[in-house]
Amino acid sequence: MNADRMMDICLLAGEIMLTYGAETYRVEETLERMAKSAHFNNVHSFVTTTGIFLSFEEDGKGDVMQMIRVDDRMQDLNKVTLVNQVSREFVSGELNGDQAWDKLQKIAKAPANYSALLLHFSSGVAGGAFSYLFGGNLFDTIPAFIAGFVASWCIVFLQDYTKVKFFAEFMSAFLGGAVAIGLVLLGVGENLNQVIIGTLMPLVPGIPLTNAVRDLMSGDLVAGVSRGAEAIITALSIATGIALAIALFL
Repeated sequence: MNADRMMDICLLAGEIMLTYGAETYRVEETLERMAKSAHFNNVHSFVTTTGIFLSFEEDGKGDVMQMIRVDDRMQDLNKVTLVNQVSREFVSGELNGDQAWDKLQKIAKAPANYSALLLHFSSGVAGGAFSYLFGGNLFDTIPAFIAGFVASWCIVFLQDYTKVKFFAEFMSAFLGGAVAIGLVLLGVGENLNQVIIGTLMPLVPGIPLTNAVRDLMSGDLVAGVSRGAEAIITALSIATGIALAIALFL
């Protein structure tokens, strides 16, 4: 296999993993193992939250280096798992380069396993469950469910429309909080604090925060700090949105 083909395979695998929520150290390890298994030497990879750098040496032809930028960041750990499986099969020799490339292309183009409506519905269920878990009663799960559904729908719609992640999070927290407050004031629900908590819990950046800690623990300081900053800004956006809703409607 020539170096250019191997470079394309590695970068596609890394782009899928980084886009859909893998830790940076996992991406680096995957790319290095795939390149070394194809008998390339002097393999080095450097991954940040927004880019992938990969270089290796081809016998008799010198070093090859390429980078790609990754702008989109979503959460679909199933695709990360599928890429990991392709990597293992390629390293073990069960797949050749062309087969690995075809599988990675299918993974990249595959739609989400669950429909958008199901994801929003699940966010509503999570909102109601967290509301009950944090001390609300069964009656409080109804407004928390509705507000959680609204917040989940808003964050997807606004992010597609505005392309500004933190503004979408701010507005979704504001609109979800406004719906929660409105429903409680209308008599649907009793404990406003628990309803608001349930509404916001599906928006909390759990995966970025977890990945930030894991990257820091593995020694990837640049990626860990940047992911941590992203999680903190997301939390501030959510907090600001709900604080604005409380200030305006209470």
